[in-house]
Amino acid sequence: MTILVTGVAGFIGYHVAEALMARGDDVIGVDNLNEYYDVALKKARLDRLETHHGFTFKRLDIADEGAMAALSRGLGGVTGVVHLAAQAGIRYSLINPQAYVRDNIGGHLNILETCRHMEDLRHLVYASSSSVYGTNQKQPYSEEDPVERPVSLYGASKKADELISHTYSHLYGIPATGLRFFTVYGPWGRPDMAYYAFTEAIFRGETIHVFNHGDMRRDFTYIDDAVAGVLAALDRPPESADGAAPHRVYNIGNNQPVELLRFIEMIEQAAGRKADLKMAPMQPGDVKETYADITAAGRDLGFKPTTSLTAGIPLFVRWYRDYHGC
Repeated sequence: MTILVTGVAGFIGYHVAEALMARGDDVIGVDNLNEYYDVALKKARLDRLETHHGFTFKRLDIADEGAMAALSRGLGGVTGVVHLAAQAGIRYSLINPQAYVRDNIGGHLNILETCRHMEDLRHLVYASSSSVYGTNQKQPYSEEDPVERPVSLYGASKKADELISHTYSHLYGIPATGLRFFTVYGPWGRPDMAYYAFTEAIFRGETIHVFNHGDMRRDFTYIDDAVAGVLAALDRPPESADGAAPHRVYNIGNNQPVELLRFIEMIEQAAGRKADLKMAPMQPGDVKETYADITAAGRDLGFKPTTSLTAGIPLFVRWYRDYHGC
């Protein structure tokens, strides 16, 4: 099969493309290589992908309607789309809100428009986020919980993607699955994420700002488990039942949240160095806790995470040492 992967030079996109090609699929990868974080890291991922014979790369912006229209003319035979391209980050949405509307909503709409004209398409899988749960106080978060109160524009844009996807599924019969990722981490990860920034600070001897004075918990998902969830979803397109749209949403998490200070201790142990900590208040747009109920993904997709945080953090730190030469 041939699969279109957007955001292919990104963290999850890179690993998904690797896994697809490892099982024999061809990949058409799309990315605009924006400068939200170090482009050299994105290019390094891309260099590794381009060693595969089954990989084709197209540099374009999914928010560019003309570029997407040109791309769509060459997608005959593509049976699946894994849409991971987006403007990431919660705090950055306070600085540049227009990017989230343009890329996450406008770009997502362009993907759906492309999908509805793809004759061979069997399934669209797209990235949503645990950020859609916002101020939800119930733990763990379930797909059945109300999600009308996001606390960041990033979370609001991802909820909008779910609503628009459901509409297109209803109108055009596009099988679509949204995956609400919970703090994915691991080798080749994103420098803007806490685990990467904490590791970098420890090796550089810099101070780590511990928000909400450490009173936070996160459900961390190792990259291999997240990728397994993506492929499992891709292979199981939803069907219409009783007139319902062929659209589903699933949590992809580890179902084992950990306290922030304990998380930092794990990085210290893997790095063999102590962190310099400074307590700080909660940041705007952030939430105190995330915790994924993965019952539905287990039932429908066979999703079962296998990498604990105690195993995953040393794997990331080992990669960080190798990549940065420290």
